Amino acid sequence: MRTAYRLLLTACCLLPAAYCLAQQGKFEYTLTLEEVIDLAQDQSLDAIRTKNTFLANYWQYVSYKANYLPSLSLSGSLPDFTKQYTAVAGKDSTGAAVTEYLSEFSNRISGTLAIEQNLPTGGRISVYSSLEMYDQYENNLSNRVARSFRSIPVNISYTQSFFGVNNYKWDRKIEPLKYEEAKRSYLRQMEEVSIRAIRYFFDYAGAVQNLAIAEFNYANNDTLYKIARGRYNIGTIGENDLLQSELNFMDASSTLNEAQLTKESTANRLRSFLGFNELATVEITIPTAVPRVLLDLEKVLLWARKNNPDLLAYQRQLLEVEKRVAEETAANGFQANLSVTFGLNQRANTLEDAYKSPNDMENVRITLGIPILDWGRGRGRVRTAKSNQEVVKNQVEQAYVDFEQDVLLKVRQFNMQDTQFHIAAKSDTIAQKRYEVSKQRFLIDKITITDMNNAQMDRDRSQQNYVNALRNYWNFYYTIRQLSLYDYINDKSLDADFDLLVK
Repeated sequence: MRTAYRLLLTACCLLPAAYCLAQQGKFEYTLTLEEVIDLAQDQSLDAIRTKNTFLANYWQYVSYKANYLPSLSLSGSLPDFTKQYTAVAGKDSTGAAVTEYLSEFSNRISGTLAIEQNLPTGGRISVYSSLEMYDQYENNLSNRVARSFRSIPVNISYTQSFFGVNNYKWDRKIEPLKYEEAKRSYLRQMEEVSIRAIRYFFDYAGAVQNLAIAEFNYANNDTLYKIARGRYNIGTIGENDLLQSELNFMDASSTLNEAQLTKESTANRLRSFLGFNELATVEITIPTAVPRVLLDLEKVLLWARKNNPDLLAYQRQLLEVEKRVAEETAANGFQANLSVTFGLNQRANTLEDAYKSPNDMENVRITLGIPILDWGRGRGRVRTAKSNQEVVKNQVEQAYVDFEQDVLLKVRQFNMQDTQFHIAAKSDTIAQKRYEVSKQRFLIDKITITDMNNAQMDRDRSQQNYVNALRNYWNFYYTIRQLSLYDYINDKSLDADFDLLVK
């Protein structure tokens, strides 16, 4: 008996601890729309993908800048071993001619230190210094027959194309533009993340609202059905009204089950989008008001022209096709390349002597290329490049027009949303009041079940329209933000800490 009592007491002590352990790792969040957007931009998979895309563009820009900075490299061979057999003519003891084979071994150790620099002219200058030690062996590695050193204390070379395309000039125009485009594209993609967050938020909000409607309608239809049965039993309503009331109750029950499943499904999608695992439970707070914002078209166009990455992309495309024309024109024309080299070198049997009194070496070379007959291939490539340039120009001009028309349409749509929201809010209040009045009149048998159903449908529709009006307001607002990369509520341009982002 005492043992059983101890076991029971132990179990009572352990149960609370076990319950606490079971609850560990479970989190409950109640989030506003703003908090959902912040979480989406911070930890959603879409946001992480956007950040990595920007980082790829950032390192491409870093690589471009590094191309025009001095580069230092060290190369060499250690060892470079060679074995071969050499035929040697000789005579035997009788004086007859014979061929003997000697095995030769050699080992070469070398190293080169080089500095290279691309120049704004499109040329390239390089400076290097090298040292080589050469050992020769005969028959075996213990029989070294010679050792020599060859040094190049300094060698300077310069190459330049006179009529070719200066890639440095074009890169200096295009690459910074591409990087700025990448930064603005990052901001735009983060706004796209916000728009997706809004969609998931209001999908869930709509499901929550529909579930609340379904629960309310289920309870009311249950009450109304019971009242209808009582009236039928005393003969104040006909069988048709009773069957209609029963049908309404069955529909409400079915709608409730579907609403519960929809709420669970949309909650899971929102939770997954925000990067939470299955241990997290997410609830939301539906907004009850919207900011009073009226957008000025000229202001939106001003910021859109200044900030939108598509406009930078159009500039880049024009530069790229212009560069292509320049490349094809240069390739089809007169070619001249200059190469100049000056250096010092010495060969000696000791390392010290290899650096004494070095000899100079110079080389100047000009290569020419003159197209004579190519059956129009070069001219065709030039004309193709120019035709593509005209196509891109026309496309860009049309894109500018379409862009401004899109901004105009979006601004007009947004400026309607404040009115639409307040109409939806007022309609919801009226429909709710009408429903309550209709319910009271039905209870005193002043209206039919059909009139009651109409009031209920109007009430349900007005509540759904209220949530949809909220969705449309924020969706259009963030679409305008995405087009112009400007926050009109706080009156400032959108930005990000790109230095922190690349760390």
